[in-house]
Amino acid sequence: MAAEHQSLAARWLERLNALLPVEPNEVFPTDHLLDHIPTLIVEIADHLRVPQDSELTANTLMMAKARELGELRYRQRASVHQLLREYRILGGILATFVQEEASRLHRSVDSSDAIALIAALSHAVSVLEQATVETFIGKYTATIARQTARLENFNRMVSHELRQPIGALQFALKLAETANTPDDRKRYREVVDRNISRLNQLIDRLALISRLTPADTAQLQHLELGLIVRETARQLRDMAESREVEIRIVDEFPSATADVAALELVLINLVSNAIKYSNPTAECKFVEISGQSNGETCTLRVRDNGIGIAKDRLEHIFDRSYRAHQERDGELGNDGYGLGLSIVRDCVSDQHWDLSVESQENVGTTFELTLPLAPEPRDLA
Repeated sequence: MAAEHQSLAARWLERLNALLPVEPNEVFPTDHLLDHIPTLIVEIADHLRVPQDSELTANTLMMAKARELGELRYRQRASVHQLLREYRILGGILATFVQEEASRLHRSVDSSDAIALIAALSHAVSVLEQATVETFIGKYTATIARQTARLENFNRMVSHELRQPIGALQFALKLAETANTPDDRKRYREVVDRNISRLNQLIDRLALISRLTPADTAQLQHLELGLIVRETARQLRDMAESREVEIRIVDEFPSATADVAALELVLINLVSNAIKYSNPTAECKFVEISGQSNGETCTLRVRDNGIGIAKDRLEHIFDRSYRAHQERDGELGNDGYGLGLSIVRDCVSDQHWDLSVESQENVGTTFELTLPLAPEPRDLA
């Protein structure tokens, strides 16, 4: 069997071409993986020589290759059924080879020896199959857990993100009822139109984010970051004006490749929080968005002169359902569920960006978001 490992490997590969949901050259897409077939057969042959003296699971080479095969088939989106058939085919090829060799050599094999040999062969294939299938299922289990978490985050995100434009619509409609002049009515209609447009854009963006795998969610585009900054300011203009907060955009913004939906979502949450927690006693209230690049990364800075965050509360602001100023809701005219910054945290983590925050009570808060100008490709499977 060891001497004929190449021809046996060729038989197995030929059968796999018709079984797996990939092109023939992708069944084992690299030389390293292609070497798995003959190597496994040689290791099985070595095991059959002294099966009682060698514990197969202690063969780190064999087990590593079996697990690597499970990871490969996971990436190829094969099924457990296909994996089981793959090993059934291997076992059948090897068992047939043993029978053919016995006939070719015209040797009379004792029935008990034959049974022991076939049993050892079946055990070896079964152990490898188990290692492969366990790795394969483990990958899918981890994927399902990530998808479940992403779905839960998405549900929270939907409820949080829809609240703001809906609240603006309700506010504008109430004001429209008291409008006395055509100019006032026109202005309130414009507010309604803008927020309806924003709702439509938001639904489109959430539809992108709702995709469950990171590979699908990443909508990378190369663009000038100032476009996203200005769009964020435009969407929050009505909210800022109602609280007499000036949104300032300073500095030049570089071009970068980024997930536009995720970046816009982060900026909208950071800027809207700055508006909500502006200092009601300040003579001039502002939120400032600026950018700085070192040629490899860009840092977007959202700075305000709001009420700030106490040091003992700062470390909790990204926790889900945590609200640092809940006791001041009535004074500031705020409500909510404490989801905004946890959504920001999830987006930043998913995109492998960096986010830091500094704050001082009654002085203001600064968030710094750092992202690469050209993100490196990564395995998203």
